[in-house]
Amino acid sequence: MQLFYNSEILEDTPQIHFSKEESKHIVKVLRKSVGDLLHITNGKGWLFTAEIITAEIKHCTANIKSKAFQEKKPYELHLAVAPTKMNDRYEWFLEKATEIGIDSITPIICDNSERKVVKPERLEKILHSAMKQSLNYYLPKLNQATTYKNYINQTFTGQLFIAHCEDTDRKSLKQELTPNKSVTILIGPEGDFSVKEIKSAILNDFIPVTLGKTRLRTETAAIVACHSVAFKNE
Repeated sequence: MQLFYNSEILEDTPQIHFSKEESKHIVKVLRKSVGDLLHITNGKGWLFTAEIITAEIKHCTANIKSKAFQEKKPYELHLAVAPTKMNDRYEWFLEKATEIGIDSITPIICDNSERKVVKPERLEKILHSAMKQSLNYYLPKLNQATTYKNYINQTFTGQLFIAHCEDTDRKSLKQELTPNKSVTILIGPEGDFSVKEIKSAILNDFIPVTLGKTRLRTETAAIVACHSVAFKNE
């Protein structure tokens, strides 16, 4: 199934007008014509089936014929992940996390972060593409990048974990996870969290955890954490 994304479609929207770029893709690339059906999501749980009534390269219009709503998972997963030195690694993480099932992401700038600037436009496109590819009807929320200090001093709910590599007392994430509970997991940069940051997280009720016996890259650790939560909730 080819899935399209349009954030402006509401439950009672009768008709959709595609942009010039999307119209060209639908008509010229996919070779769709009048009468063909399209599947569209608004990223908020809705799947709409629409029938094309105008099929022009610069202007494609479709009438909404039916709709279905998918309930959200009984838990929410939020990952706060430090940006990686190489942008493509962070993009890979966002793509795979969306496929596995993540609800929100916050890029956090840490003491040992080598990259301190995040450009959200490109990352949003990665999320859109991964959502459509995986036939997911919920678009993960990309929060604004923030410093670790600002992030950690907010109010949290659900299970809280910080994954780090320091040789201190750490529990197994897989053993600590409880099904059907919201989860927040902190993943540090290539140089790991600083001792100060780890202590700060613990003071804010985050449980130090390990993701396995080997040292993982930032993006790999984030995917392992994401999959662990999804597996625990199957």
